[in-house]
Amino acid sequence: MARILIVDDEPHIRQIIAAFLSEHRHEVTAAGSGEEALDATARFTPDVMLLDLMLPDMNGVDLFKRLQERLPSAAAIFMTAFGSIRSAVDAIRAGGDDYLTKPFDNDELLITIDRSLELRRLSREVDELRSQLNARYGFSQIVGIGPAMQEVFRIMSRLAGTDGTVLVLGESGTGKELVARAIHQNSPRSSGPFVPVNCSAIPSTLVESEFFGHERGAFTDARETHAGKFEQAHGGTLFLDEVGDLPQEAQAKLLRVLQDREVTRLGARRAIKVNVRVVAATNKDLEAAVRKGRFREDLYWRLNVLSLKLPPLRERQEDLPLLIDWFVQEFSRELGLKVTAVAPDARRLLTAHDWPGNVRELENTLQRAMILCDSTSLQVRDLPPRIRGDQTDGAPGSRDADRLTLGEAVRRATERVERNLIQAALAEHRGNRSAAADGLGVNRKTLFNKMRLYGIAHGDDDDEGADDFRA
Repeated sequence: MARILIVDDEPHIRQIIAAFLSEHRHEVTAAGSGEEALDATARFTPDVMLLDLMLPDMNGVDLFKRLQERLPSAAAIFMTAFGSIRSAVDAIRAGGDDYLTKPFDNDELLITIDRSLELRRLSREVDELRSQLNARYGFSQIVGIGPAMQEVFRIMSRLAGTDGTVLVLGESGTGKELVARAIHQNSPRSSGPFVPVNCSAIPSTLVESEFFGHERGAFTDARETHAGKFEQAHGGTLFLDEVGDLPQEAQAKLLRVLQDREVTRLGARRAIKVNVRVVAATNKDLEAAVRKGRFREDLYWRLNVLSLKLPPLRERQEDLPLLIDWFVQEFSRELGLKVTAVAPDARRLLTAHDWPGNVRELENTLQRAMILCDSTSLQVRDLPPRIRGDQTDGAPGSRDADRLTLGEAVRRATERVERNLIQAALAEHRGNRSAAADGLGVNRKTLFNKMRLYGIAHGDDDDEGADDFRA
């Protein structure tokens, strides 16, 4: 059922259409002029407007433009008794969905209304999907308030407005694909496809087929024609993840495509032009790989037109509290979990961890802990052993423990935990040492001495306690 506004200056036509549509369970309001229609929409919000092109006080196109300001989501179907192609074209150009030439039969009217409603529904779904994509892959999904991430945002905004090749550098788990998607989504190519390729996961024998495609019968298992990743990304962005893992032969072929901007499918005789922006990413030191002969220097400079380096999470201590809260909110909403907060002692352990797996490790840790949590607040017991300081679970960093004396192992573990706790407390209290000391349950003098021992930046000179540190 839809709400339909009929605007026609002939009373009997209004009555016939209104009666027919009402029989089909539509809610109908009718008007005999443009002004009546404008008055009607003050109390009636239609899904579809049936507008006569010739009205006593204005034409249907002018009326539509005025109604569209009030009702941007309503479909508009124009009616004309003249069968004028020009008037119909003008109506469609003005933003109308369809037109009917009088006299029209009942089935034609219903089909046109249904078609217009379906088109509007699909349009809304596309808008909603685009909003979701913007929300998920726009800059708002990359969380960070510290200077390192603010610099990343600044560079990203510049890169998004260009069409040059981008090389994203960073350790595993720092969010390289998320950044690549955000650059694409905020670029002029956002309406085109975003095609990710994990270069480290493609067997060397299939690289050419995956990148460039193949014709049917090109090799034994080629039962159907297959468009390669470059063709799939035509008009959009191709994301080459872990490009540093490409074998030498594949590097040469990739270089040729970047130079010529065309691909030839395996088994084909002609090349296909491709319009693709390339964003590549790696966790490797490509300059070192070039020096060792493991990565082509000419390909490196083809990829490194514009570059962006993502900082590891251990260098973003000030962002940890924000990231923790953000993930808790996201998982609570997405997974329907009841966890909405993190207990102070659990939060302290989370901010003290050095996160070698970066944001991905933090994300996975919080998701697992929240699923296992049986209360509304995440507790220490919900965290995995490596976060609680128990190194017996085979976590990275535990494999050298058997080489240490018990006393040395305890001393190192204590220093690591103390250093991380102090850094986390300072980040949480934005460098205020008095507040950090209170949060840690120690006096200012003890905190200052520990900071000096571990070479931690002094923080703010928030009170006279700073004199103790300088003494």
